[in-house]
Amino acid sequence: MSPVRSCSRTACRQPAVFTLTYVYADSTAVLGPLATYVEPHCYDLCAEHAERLTAPRGWEVVRLPSESASPSGDDLEALANAVREAARPAPAAGEPVGQAVEVGRRGHLRVLKSAQPNRSGETAR
Repeated sequence: MSPVRSCSRTACRQPAVFTLTYVYADSTAVLGPLATYVEPHCYDLCAEHAERLTAPRGWEVVRLPSESASPSGDDLEALANAVREAARPAPAAGEPVGQAVEVGRRGHLRVLKSAQPNRSGETAR
């Protein structure tokens, strides 16, 4: 299966760049940027079919502004930095950070005691 979604129109093999959704209660067809996920009752369209889209008589077509097709390098770098930051474990409040000394063991569990830092900033063992 190809990671690129293709146009929903019959016999069209162009890559999809827009998503079409119908809001029946408002008699509106909404054409916007390609949805992140495939949704039921939504149609992916290529640029050509999206441009030629017409709605039934009495219906309104709302064309949402399209975002850039691909994120910039700065966007990707910011996202990667945010993921790295979120993955870092935060130290618990009030607990010392540093080395610990094992003082006991029961099965696969270990009892740890925080090592006290000495005056030079290193932890004593």
